[in-house]
Amino acid sequence: MKPLPPNTRGYFGIGTEGISKAVNLGNLLRSAHAFGARFVFTIGADSRALEMRSDTSRAETHLPLYHWASLEEMRLPKGCSLVGVEILEAAADLPSFPHPLRAAYILGPERGQLSPQLVARCQHLVRIPAAFSLNVATAGAIVMYDRLRSLGRFAQRPVSEGAKAGAHPPHVQGAPKRRRRRG
Repeated sequence: MKPLPPNTRGYFGIGTEGISKAVNLGNLLRSAHAFGARFVFTIGADSRALEMRSDTSRAETHLPLYHWASLEEMRLPKGCSLVGVEILEAAADLPSFPHPLRAAYILGPERGQLSPQLVARCQHLVRIPAAFSLNVATAGAIVMYDRLRSLGRFAQRPVSEGAKAGAHPPHVQGAPKRRRRRG
């Protein structure tokens, strides 16, 4: 198995509010492990969802998994932006979204939307441009792939069919920057 690119920038976590299906949480946890999440969390999860029968990678043994009973209990790392993933008019389309270097993505429940209190707490809102709502685990995987694609150090995609992707240019360290202190 080829590991994630070592030059992927920042960190991220992913979570759900009000999840009720163990299969969805297990699939999301497995995808989070595969895409390099640093933590996974739930807010107000149904106790039956916490069984996570479909997590065949046993991701909970490899990354922290937090279960918060309410939004008030949620604690994110300092400087971590909360990004709500929801079909809302005010949300940015995912392909155009500049992912924060430090982010926690939050998805809504299977049959519903993110609570207004959670939406108000988000620093960013993003939507997946699809004809209708997607399964929570599928939506999470799409968001994590988009983050990896946009913040990872990959070669540019070729613009024509059948063309080969060029190699990503190596990173070149710039000269030191000298800054003057003000005042």
